[in-house]
Amino acid sequence: MNYIYRLNLKAASLMLISKQKYKQITTALKEAFAGTDQDFTKGSMRRAIFLLAVPMVVEMLMEAIFAVVDIFFVAKLGADAIATVGITESLITIVYAIAVGLSMATTAMVSRRIGEKDKKGAGRAAFQSIITGIVVSLFIAVPGILFAGDLLKAMGASENMYSEMSGYTTLMLGGNVVIMLLFIINAIFRSAGDAAISMRILIIANALNIILDPILIFGWGPIPAMGITGAAIATNTGRGLAVIYQFYLLFNGNKRVQLTLKNLRIHFETIRQLIKLSLGGIGQHLIATSSWIGLVRIISIFGSEALAGYTIAIRVIIFSLLPAWGISNAAATLVGQNLGANQPTRAANSVWSVAKVNIIYMGIVGVLLYLFPEIIIRLFTNDEVIISSGISSLRVISLGFIFYGLGMVMIQSLNGAGDTITPTWINLFSFWLLEIPLAYIMSIQLNIGEPGVYYAIIIAETAMALIAVWFFRRGKWKLKEV
Repeated sequence: MNYIYRLNLKAASLMLISKQKYKQITTALKEAFAGTDQDFTKGSMRRAIFLLAVPMVVEMLMEAIFAVVDIFFVAKLGADAIATVGITESLITIVYAIAVGLSMATTAMVSRRIGEKDKKGAGRAAFQSIITGIVVSLFIAVPGILFAGDLLKAMGASENMYSEMSGYTTLMLGGNVVIMLLFIINAIFRSAGDAAISMRILIIANALNIILDPILIFGWGPIPAMGITGAAIATNTGRGLAVIYQFYLLFNGNKRVQLTLKNLRIHFETIRQLIKLSLGGIGQHLIATSSWIGLVRIISIFGSEALAGYTIAIRVIIFSLLPAWGISNAAATLVGQNLGANQPTRAANSVWSVAKVNIIYMGIVGVLLYLFPEIIIRLFTNDEVIISSGISSLRVISLGFIFYGLGMVMIQSLNGAGDTITPTWINLFSFWLLEIPLAYIMSIQLNIGEPGVYYAIIIAETAMALIAVWFFRRGKWKLKEV
């Protein structure tokens, strides 16, 4: 009887613990989505990571949806329209590179000021970032507006594309300021610890884009069909209204970073430091994206089916990496704020904690992609040759997912500390001095074929992760002044 009583007591205790855990998780989720006032330089590290990472992961997914929605509707206009979007996106790569670079610099500077409890300094850094982004966008917008058709022609567009569809390119390049500001101001909120705001802003921008795209592209009621130009108007309108909301929150939102009339002054020393930091971030983005072009060139030697399989696999991989990038961004914020609070040990511990989370996530995703690649690839095509190539890509590349997760966190942690140059050199070595030559040697010289390219990716990403860990453990980032 006593034995049964003890069993029942133990079962009741477990149920009580489970209910408490469930309540804690749901409460934390609500706080993560609604926003939090928690000081990330104090208290539970797990809670801090959770509250930052959850909205950041959703934000990254929202960013990916933008491109998917546009191409979904534009695809119904024909091959020329799709090609015009593709070429324009390649031209806008420079906008994304600069926006990412400025966002990294903004994260490092604003998070450091927040950690120092210097709200005035955080506001000053935020305004200088915004002004810098606006000025840079003008240098892209003016030639983009004037020479959109010529740029399409130079990129190999057909006569129909550069004579009839250049309006899309004109609007996207001319309105690049909304991309720039969306990235920069969201970085301000994230680095201050208001990650839920960044998430909500992108949800709003996406919702507007999803609603406006079909209306403006195909027409609705009194609104005429604008074709591909309507897609550009929809995208810029969605992003533009989101930027207006960002400014409203910065001036009236009572958040950690606020802009006041006292902030609205040009501070050239802050801008100089911002640009210096952003150059490393821009370099990292350009090095990484351009290296993929090199890999595509090598794989194209093995035929269009091999390239198609690789393209599908990479789209799947990039999508699966987005949550990992969101988790990694949490490390950048925690490093910056804790260094600002003069707590380098807590900053380092936060990075290792985030790394564990990312490794677990990437490990699970890697196992799923390795075990079920055919199911995933068949969602995109029925061509057996392409499916075979895609399976090979997913299976091999997924073997390195644990190292990808580790490397992301280490690189973002160095960026968050204000050391954007070291990750740039790491990227240059890993992607251009190791990955590209190794892919060529293994796939062609050693006759391994296209899998040789995939093994080269694993080796390069693993090298990047281990080198980044070495630099992180050296600890010089703790002494970086921002």
